[in-house]
Amino acid sequence: MTGADRPPDAGSGTVRTGTDLPGVAPAWAALDGDEALLERISCTTREGLLPARLPVMDLARATVAVCSLAAAELSSRRFAGSGSGEGRGAAGIPAVRLDDGAVATAFTSERHLRTDGNPPVNFAPLSRFWRTADGWLRTHANYPHHRTRLLSALGLTQHDGDEAALVEAVAAELAQRAAAEVEETVHAAGGLAVAARAPREWAEHPHGAQTVRNPLLKAARIDQAPPLPLPEPAAGRGALHSVRVLDLTRVIAGPVATRTLALFGADVLRIDAPQLPERPEAHADTGPGKRSTLLDLSSRADQATFEELLSAAHVVVTGYRPGVLDRFGLAPESLADRRPGIVVGQLSAWGSYGPWRRRRGFDSLVQTASGIALTEGRQDADGSRGADERAPGALPAQALDHGTGYLLAAAVLRALTEQRQGRVGSRLLRLALAQTANWLQNGLTSGDGHGHGPEAPDDHDPAPWLTETDSPLGRLRYALPPVGYEGAPTDWASPPGMPGSDPAAWW
Repeated sequence: MTGADRPPDAGSGTVRTGTDLPGVAPAWAALDGDEALLERISCTTREGLLPARLPVMDLARATVAVCSLAAAELSSRRFAGSGSGEGRGAAGIPAVRLDDGAVATAFTSERHLRTDGNPPVNFAPLSRFWRTADGWLRTHANYPHHRTRLLSALGLTQHDGDEAALVEAVAAELAQRAAAEVEETVHAAGGLAVAARAPREWAEHPHGAQTVRNPLLKAARIDQAPPLPLPEPAAGRGALHSVRVLDLTRVIAGPVATRTLALFGADVLRIDAPQLPERPEAHADTGPGKRSTLLDLSSRADQATFEELLSAAHVVVTGYRPGVLDRFGLAPESLADRRPGIVVGQLSAWGSYGPWRRRRGFDSLVQTASGIALTEGRQDADGSRGADERAPGALPAQALDHGTGYLLAAAVLRALTEQRQGRVGSRLLRLALAQTANWLQNGLTSGDGHGHGPEAPDDHDPAPWLTETDSPLGRLRYALPPVGYEGAPTDWASPPGMPGSDPAAWW
């Protein structure tokens, strides 16, 4: 629940306005939003949530706030003249009322998920930090093909299902090798491993140096096409009612973005390849409000089906490495040629620039490469923080994923608003986890962000912001959406269905 519907037992906090919330103004400026609208935001802030050395709670709150404001702005634009804007203040924008409790719960939504009472498995045994001969290394092996490639690169076998023996074998192998050498060897094999670097080392790295020079969001017009027409929205259905979104994303960040668009009424159709189905836990967490289908874009028949879908779409969101989908006709310029006026959102781990632009990546790996892991690492007993001796740590949430997801949803909402305001052109919106990491490490760029320190207590009770429902997947417990504005939906219209079970067609 959001706004005025917040449960009365959620506890007390301090109400602050948008202009007084760290990171909100810089994030809204990155979206090219009108600074005067920040007064429409208020938030009940609470101490001790998402404790970290870096300002993680500030990042979470700011990204949810600007996403909510962008939805409120579009709602005002689409419902103008319907009488629904009465009582919304001089700006005519619905009020945005947030709560840190809801935000912190949503940023750890994958941990709170239960299916028939069963918790998810968010990290496989081989997805972890390892001590190497000269430092630390982080691997990611949640998907079977990534696990196989990692072991192949290290010259190891599966150990016949004995996971403990396999972990010991990997640890022994990595303890003899340099982290940077393993990073390159595993990358060459198509696996995922990243050496832990200090912030200074990342700033001097060929890719890290380019990350520092790039903005949080890149937005550009692709052409001068007129906006795509939208039917009149139905009352109470949200700012994006009748907007059609093709969702080609995976894991957390992209699916969070499209899950948010679905909350505000968009018809979101997620497309996965038959040979690469999403993990059940990830689908259950990020699938509410969406439909899910399977298309093999290398086949002519499924390409034709995709073209039919594209011909009626308003938004395409992708979450793969830059260039990977181009061979299927999914380059932004190609999409705009076939569907003038389209809004294209692209999200990746490392960005569309630099030597790592084609590398696979996940939130945990970006934290490791960028210096966040060493910044958040445990202090030694004597209080020293030498990077060579301290074990790496992690943020209290996969905040790069979730934060970037809300920023991408906000960018889509703002692009649609600008089109409704007569600013023509198909739009290209690009975000990257590495850019969000840079923003976080720079104190949210003039946003006066501050962390609480890992020693701060996190006694947050998520119960007021959790709910349950029956679904085709079973009985689900899940986090309620943290985004919203006065009059917006407070929960998704439908629970997630079985992955890939929906027809490849619009409602």
